[in-house]
Amino acid sequence: MNLLIEQLQRYGRLSMEAQRDIASCTKQIVKKKHDYFLKAGQKVSSYFVIKKGLIRAFFYRNGKEVNTWFGEENQIFCSILQVYTDRPALEYIQFLEDSEIYAISASDLNALYLQYPELNLIGRKIAEEVCVILEERTISLHTQSAFERYDLLIKLQPNVLKRVNLGHIASYLGITQETLSRIRRF
Repeated sequence: MNLLIEQLQRYGRLSMEAQRDIASCTKQIVKKKHDYFLKAGQKVSSYFVIKKGLIRAFFYRNGKEVNTWFGEENQIFCSILQVYTDRPALEYIQFLEDSEIYAISASDLNALYLQYPELNLIGRKIAEEVCVILEERTISLHTQSAFERYDLLIKLQPNVLKRVNLGHIASYLGITQETLSRIRRF
């Protein structure tokens, strides 16, 4: 079965017709390690799910990369500004491993929203989940210690620690690699 459809159905039921039409709009894409799905300034408005691989999102601040999230298998992703405002991206999305994804353009998905009301409910549930994740991340960055943020990352994405280099993890946590090394010793 189409992995994108499987993930959408985690949020609600899809009719066979909706599944067929989603499948016809979905592209299976293979990317190599270090390839980009999106670069700042581009307009690539798509939702995608990772079948195999790992990604990161980041932006540049004062010439340094600042990692904002990591994506693993079986999760739905998009560049929020791209999908909801049709503005050029501010972030980069890069593959950290050879990856295989299933993607659907935002324009195709929006057309399907008009045709299938159940898809609107699924889309709303996904957007709500993203809002909760983003709010929790924002609060975490402002209220938790580096150790607490590290502990939360271990709980939420334990495999990331095995698959992502420590420089990226430190950037994501908002700390230096030296601080991360000290935290890991405890």
